[in-house]
Amino acid sequence: MAKKPGPKPGSKPSKLSVYLYIPNIIGYTRVLLNCYAFHVCFTNKILFSILYFFSFVCDAVDGWAARKFNQVSTFGAVLDMVTDRISTACLLVVLSQVYKPGLIFLSLLALDIASHWLQMYSTFLMGKTSHKDVKDSSNWLFKLYYGNRMFMAYCCVSCEVLYLILFYLSENHTETLMDVLATNLQKISIVSFLIATSLVGCTIKQLTNVIQLKTAADACVLYDINKKQKQ
Repeated sequence: MAKKPGPKPGSKPSKLSVYLYIPNIIGYTRVLLNCYAFHVCFTNKILFSILYFFSFVCDAVDGWAARKFNQVSTFGAVLDMVTDRISTACLLVVLSQVYKPGLIFLSLLALDIASHWLQMYSTFLMGKTSHKDVKDSSNWLFKLYYGNRMFMAYCCVSCEVLYLILFYLSENHTETLMDVLATNLQKISIVSFLIATSLVGCTIKQLTNVIQLKTAADACVLYDINKKQKQ
């Protein structure tokens, strides 16, 4: 059986070799795809949707490559999360400009960034190696989200699919979000089915983000309390 490529035991990889890990190269490719996708988003919606979704799919590919080739790195994990957050944030900003009220999408953007940033920070405070380590959480939905890859994938894919469909359906940049959802959900079509199924997953993800925000904030507060007690 062939050995997996990667640093030899006991050897110290150079900085350049880490930057050139296969999963990290995939990460750079995702960044380039997203940059070009948003460059053409208002002139070619189909191309934008293909590039954006392909970049999103690569998110799963780089994780697989990291494990397959023994090239898991902290830099790669951070690059992965930053790319996810920025790409979703850009899409939400675009949606806030083509639908009314735009505040809905901006609120989802703020929740997404704040919850993940706090989760990452609280993870380091507690000495954990991954923000997905929530085994000590008392919330069943939070543990299910991070503990079951298929469930997490469904929720994440649902969000991105819903956002892409909403952008594709926008026409004159003056539509009301609820009107577009109601109109398309009443139809019997593949689009209406995708909206219905993705709406459920997206809602669960937003609830999880709220739980994540509160859980991470509590962890930071408890860290401060324990630190003061030791003084």
